[in-house]
This record gives sequence, C-alpha cells and structure tokens, in this order.
Amino acid sequence: MKNLALLLSKIEYEVVIGSVDKDISTLVIDSRKAEKDSMFICIPGFKVDGHSFAKDVVEKGAGTLVIENEVNVGELVSINPSLSIIRVKDARYAMAYISAAYYDYPADSLKVIGITGTKGKTTTSYLVKSILEKSGFSVGLVGTIETIIGDEHIKASNTTPESFLLQGYFRRMVDSGIEIVVMEVASQGLKLFRTEGFKFELGIFTNLSPDHIGPNEHESFEEYAECKSRLFRQCKVGIVNADDDNLLKIIKNHTCSLQTYGFNKEADIYADNLELMDEPGKLGIAFDVKGDEKLHVEVSTPGKFSVYNALTAISVCKYFNVENSVIIDALKSISVKGRIEIVPTPYPITLLIDYAHNAYSLESILTTLREYNPKRLVCLFGCGGNRSKDRRYEMGEVSGRLADLTIITSDNPRDEEPQAIIDDIKIGMAKTTGKYVEILDRKDAIRYAIHNSKPQDIIVLAGKGHEDYQEIKGVKYPMDERVLVREILKEN
Repeated sequence: MKNLALLLSKIEYEVVIGSVDKDISTLVIDSRKAEKDSMFICIPGFKVDGHSFAKDVVEKGAGTLVIENEVNVGELVSINPSLSIIRVKDARYAMAYISAAYYDYPADSLKVIGITGTKGKTTTSYLVKSILEKSGFSVGLVGTIETIIGDEHIKASNTTPESFLLQGYFRRMVDSGIEIVVMEVASQGLKLFRTEGFKFELGIFTNLSPDHIGPNEHESFEEYAECKSRLFRQCKVGIVNADDDNLLKIIKNHTCSLQTYGFNKEADIYADNLELMDEPGKLGIAFDVKGDEKLHVEVSTPGKFSVYNALTAISVCKYFNVENSVIIDALKSISVKGRIEIVPTPYPITLLIDYAHNAYSLESILTTLREYNPKRLVCLFGCGGNRSKDRRYEMGEVSGRLADLTIITSDNPRDEEPQAIIDDIKIGMAKTTGKYVEILDRKDAIRYAIHNSKPQDIIVLAGKGHEDYQEIKGVKYPMDERVLVREILKEN
C-alpha cells in the first residue's frame, strides 16, 4: 500500500472530494487493471479520454481518481462514498511525479543519460551502452527498438515510454543492479512530460531538422525545437553538437553545464583527419579526436554522421572515465540493427539496411554512400501510408537526384493503396532525371536489386531499418528484410 498524500507531495492539486489521508493499493492508467483501492489517473489521449472510464473503474473498486477534466462527481460518490477525487492542471505531468513516487524514486539511484535529436539517437544509445559495458558498468537501455533490463529485451511501442511504464522500468533496473541507463528522449516524450519527475545525469543533443510536424505531433518546427530543448532544463550536464545550425534553439534557457563536440575546432572535442575505409561488404571511417581528448579511432560504419555518433559516445564515456583503449576497441566492431546495417552477401557488392524514412535522413545516407565512389548507388525505398504526401514527393526527389537507380516499392501502406503511394513518390522523381523501376512487392523489389547488381554496387534498403513487419489495413504482417535477403540468396 502507498500513502496518497506522499504520492501527491511534489505536485499542485485540488481535492475535489474525499481525503488524501488514505492508502492506495495500485496505481493504474489502464481501466481494465483497476481493482479495490486503486488510484486511476484519467489521461486525455489522442483517441480515447481516460475520464470516460471514471465510472467503470470506480465500480471496480478504485478509491482515488486523478482528473484534469470534469467528471460526474455525484454519480461516482454514490457508487463509492469514500472516493477521493484529485484535480490537477495536467494529468500527464502529474502522472510523471506520482509514478516516480509510487516506485520510490528509482532514478535517484541511477545515472540516466538522455539522448535527443532528429537523427542518431538509436545508434548513439547502443554505442554508449556497449562501450560502458565493456568498461565494466551494468547498463540498461530504453529506446525506439527495445528496452533492455539485464538479459531481458522488451519490444518498444514508443521511443520514450509513458512515465508510469518508464518509472517501472527504472525500478526493475535498480532492483537488478543496473548503474547507468541510456535512453532515447523523443520530442513527443518531452512534450507529453514522460521524462518529468527525475533529473538526467547527462543530456545529449545530436542534431535537429524538420520532422514529426503535423497532426498529433508538433504544430511547427519552433515547437519541435522547444520540446527538444526541455531536456537541457532537466539534466546536470549537457553534451551538445557544436556544429548544428539550431544549437542555440536547443540550449536556450538551459540550466545545465555544457560540453561540446563536432568538427568545429572550438568544440571541447573535435574530429580531424578523416579517412574513408572501403572494401566490398565493409564501409567505415577513421579519424583523430582532438581538443580535450586525444585518440585515433576507426568506426565500423560509414560517413560523417558516424563520426558525430562516435564523438557523442566518446564524450559520454569519458564523463564516466572509460579508458581510451576500451573506446577504441569497441568502436571498431559495434553495429546497430537497422542503422547502416551491412548484410552479408556472396557478391562483390555492399548491401545495407537503414531506417532512413524521410527526405533529410535519406539525403544524409545517400550523400554519405556517394563519397565511397560505388559503381552504382542503388536506393530501394517506399513511404508509409496515412502520412504526409510531402514526404513522398521529397523522398522521390532526393533519391532521383542522388541514386543511380531507384527501386520504388511498399513500406507500411497502412490504409492506403500501395500503388497510390508509389505514384506520389514518382511525382518527386519526375523533378529529376533519375532512373527508377517500380516493384510493388518489397521482397520482389529486393530480389530485383540483388539479381541485377553489378560489382562494386552499393545498395541501400531504406525505410524499414529495425522494423520486422509490414503494416497493411491495420494488420502487422511479419517481414524482416534480413530474412528476405537470406531467403532470396537461398533461391540461387
């Protein structure tokens, strides 16, 4: 049992009816899990409003409701005369602090590293986790692909989980002996207060470009940037990309101390003397780290963004006094699922999978791969249904401009017709002189890419990344590109 007054001790609230001098049995945000003496937080969601379940949970025995909007107090009290109803200004904000208290403030016993930015969050989080573990730390992870607690891997539904779930993960991590947590902090997570209720040890900023702007996300780029900036009012130390054009937006009103990284020689650590490493089936980059740290590193993934990811990881790991030798060895071999992930083939080509699913990220990876002077640069991609058509036009134009051959196919058509999405992509392609083929079925498209490859080609399967499904008409069908490649290779 938990004391209600203690759970509410760090937020402002109004007692509509009842008392806070009572105990609760469980804290729930899913009405189906309500039971006798539960506290139920009514969250106004995008599709469903938790206030509509108030009567249902009280009938199940819930003894406390936390509300943001109006409920029928008389009706509810007639069901449970000892009911307490607590009004707060923002239910999600309150939930973060209540959840932290409910789980006895587990983040206070952890060093939590939060990584925000448009690109690089996932790769950087795995880099940091791997290096810190090689140095002897016990490290948990919360991110786009999964949450990792010891040997347990929990598939993610949101990049940054709801605060109640996140605090529960933290509690389990503390109980299992984890010392450090690396987590991706999405702009939506910050906007919806999922990371309130605790302080980050480190806040990391990778980069910022327009994304996630639209219904149910962010109304403008300015709001998107402002939400990202909140991390640097919730951390002790900020580690930020000195080269990013939007850096000042991110550190505006920051309350943390700052460290910088980048190519800018004024940064605290910076990269110099870049050298591409290139052979079929293997792409990488080597460089010197200068400034406050001095070391030479080789990274097993290509491009300038790989340098940024490595610099970020180095900055974080040096904060924890990791030896240079550990960092150097780790960066040579680390790969992240769906992030510039090279897939072995018996052919003299380089085939890789990447999560690039918007124009910015697609242009970034294609520009990077072009630097390796392939015989041909082949880009296979599609666009998701129920999403902005502008993304389709933009991605078509980017691929048409930068790839020698574009293979247009399907990628989570959802409720739309796949051919209609392809037709939209072709509108963007038409602005270029790029060559393309359209193949509706993604496996057939990958088969075409492999069977029609030429020596020294670089082929990128863009958009799916770590995803192992194809979403069609509300159903997620199993589809993992790694499996598809293996199946295609076995056909020969």
